[in-house]
Amino acid sequence: MACQRLIEAGHRCGSLGDSIIALYARGLTVREIQGYPAEAYGTEVGHDLIGTVTDGVLAEVTAWQGQPLEPVYPVVFFDALRVKTRGDNGVRDKAVYLAPGVRRDGTREVLGLWIESTEGTPFWMKVFNDLKTRGVNDSLIAVSDGLTGMPAALEAVFPRTTQQTCIVHLNRNSLDDASWKDRKMLAKALRPIYAAASAEAAAWDAFADGEWGRKFPTVVAA
Repeated sequence: MACQRLIEAGHRCGSLGDSIIALYARGLTVREIQGYPAEAYGTEVGHDLIGTVTDGVLAEVTAWQGQPLEPVYPVVFFDALRVKTRGDNGVRDKAVYLAPGVRRDGTREVLGLWIESTEGTPFWMKVFNDLKTRGVNDSLIAVSDGLTGMPAALEAVFPRTTQQTCIVHLNRNSLDDASWKDRKMLAKALRPIYAAASAEAAAWDAFADGEWGRKFPTVVAA
């Protein structure tokens, strides 16, 4: 009935479903979601319709979380995003860990998403075992930014994988040591290092012994 009334008002039910999903993703309660179509369209939407839409999303998410993966990924990136989630105690910041992988043909896919309050070896063991259970036998390089407990877990589950510090994070962390007026010049001085084709070709000594290396010894140490 609610969908029919929206159609009569010139709005598609699919549009309503998109709105419900968007509000649900933002952590709104069912009562709060109900208030949106009432205010926007002058139409009341029942718990059953909202439940049908959100349950459909959960079913798709569950299927995606268990989808089979390829046996080998040349490179897998591991990173975290801070998002706001709604729980019994209100809205809280949580870390969503994600793993985008590069396939052998060069295309990319997100292998998984995991939500955890604190990271450590047990958490990363769970992540790597999840990937292994879903078909991943090996990854040549795992790129991350000093995530706590990750090296030990990686060694236990994927011992042949090389862990590499993410150059984007390394550069960003290096620039944090500089004032705003120095950042542009420091980034320019670092470019011959991080843009080099190999470690041997990087102009490391020139930076370490130069003006910016002497001014920012913490960047040299990093």
